[in-house]
Amino acid sequence: MFINNDDYIDLTAFIYKKSGIKFEDKKRYFINKRVEKRLIEMNIDNVRDYLRFLKFKDNGDEFQSLMNLLTVNETYFFREFSTLETFAEHCLQEIAERKAASGDKNIRIWSAGCSTGEEPYTLAIIVREMLDNLSGWDVRILASDIDENVLAKAQNARYDDRSLKDMPDEYYSKYFIRSDGYHTPVKEVRNMVSFEHLNLMDKDAMRRKRGFDFIFCRNVLIYFDDLSRKQVVDHYYIAMNKGGYIFLGHSESVGRITTAFSMKRMGSSVVYYKG
Repeated sequence: MFINNDDYIDLTAFIYKKSGIKFEDKKRYFINKRVEKRLIEMNIDNVRDYLRFLKFKDNGDEFQSLMNLLTVNETYFFREFSTLETFAEHCLQEIAERKAASGDKNIRIWSAGCSTGEEPYTLAIIVREMLDNLSGWDVRILASDIDENVLAKAQNARYDDRSLKDMPDEYYSKYFIRSDGYHTPVKEVRNMVSFEHLNLMDKDAMRRKRGFDFIFCRNVLIYFDDLSRKQVVDHYYIAMNKGGYIFLGHSESVGRITTAFSMKRMGSSVVYYKG
């Protein structure tokens, strides 16, 4: 099977409308192979009929199955260490000191596009390492993703050696248990993280998000076009507390998406915050 040009344009336009993810023509082979799997599974003969099913008969389950195949989930613990270092040594300390001074001992972190969970669990480890008197704090980490399969893996929390390739040895000994060849974060780390299935283009769901001190959305918006990026980041701005920080991936820039966030240097890094 090969998707013809008209069907490819219509299908990718539908995916974009529903998810904000834009697939260019160079992704045609990638899309083709994955859609073929869904046609076989659904016993549908061609892409045109499949698209018709998605538009008029699907209750959302089939579109979710398609997105589970199309989203790429490349991640590991302590990925892009320099960003995490800035978060740990500068941003987290500033927020914690400010909140403690006002008697507010709550910290809320959102890992958007969390994939299989390495990022939110990494953030939980950093918080446990960096916050003094952790028992006096209420720290909660929301981890969300559009892919239900990776969320299930994240909640299962069993990782292979590759996921821990950048894990500092001292953290591994404190925060992981090895069993049957896999590595699992200890209960104290896992309990800090809650998982949610979320489409970042779901305006109603995004509007309900409030009160975050930190939002991590690293290497997620690269799959969106300019309009969708701005819509998502505008929602992040509303969801964030005044003075909170947003972190994108190394190849992404908040400043190129919106002027809503302010910029300053912390350590050797430039960071963006809600002024």
